[in-house]
Amino acid sequence: MNRSAPYQPLLLRILHGVSGILVIAAIISGFLVYNTFDKRFGKIPIPKIDPIQDIHGTVGLFFLLLLPAFALYSFHAGEKRLLQPDSLQKLSQVGKPIWWVSLQRLANTLMLIAAVLAVISGRMMKEEWLPIGELDHVWYYFHLTAWVIMICCLAVHILMSAKVGGAPLLLSMLSWKFRHEDSPINWFSRLRGWFSNFPNHLQVGINQFVQGSLILKIIEVVVLGGVIAAFVLPLFFSGE
Repeated sequence: MNRSAPYQPLLLRILHGVSGILVIAAIISGFLVYNTFDKRFGKIPIPKIDPIQDIHGTVGLFFLLLLPAFALYSFHAGEKRLLQPDSLQKLSQVGKPIWWVSLQRLANTLMLIAAVLAVISGRMMKEEWLPIGELDHVWYYFHLTAWVIMICCLAVHILMSAKVGGAPLLLSMLSWKFRHEDSPINWFSRLRGWFSNFPNHLQVGINQFVQGSLILKIIEVVVLGGVIAAFVLPLFFSGE
């Protein structure tokens, strides 16, 4: 790895990479679903893919399964990349380096919230709605809204990453090189050690949560609560 390139933890790169692939796949397949069944806001004349709704649902399910781990990592190990107490204030310093960083943090945070809205609304939709032309369900509008927000946030995330960190930052996220202490061969022993000392780790986690940024605590509760809701709500409600 280039000496000037920042080092990114291997687990972050894996979670970020897989999540990024799933988000992009969900955005593309989501547009193809819209382009097949909706088309109210315009369409692209491309061949129809019959199982596209199933493909989109499968991608969404894999993303939902990964989202808890990615969200926990983002709110703890990666909290500096999310909205900070002074981020909104620093957004007034247009053009300065801190403005670019703050904009990226805002986009990252909004993307997590939009991802939760997307998985909840997607889970609450019925497969037959779109094929039979039922396009006015509130969950479908929520899903469309989340789709638009994620597109905008993803664009800002990529552009700001390039602006703030340049090529070294982008290459550091793509690199497969890692330090010895970051090696996957150590993950099991570290995980076993973590569980063996679970009460202390739990207390530390609670203390960090209590002492952390209020705005991030609220957003973390909303995001993790939303992930739980995405798993639980479909068991009790079939959509409206």
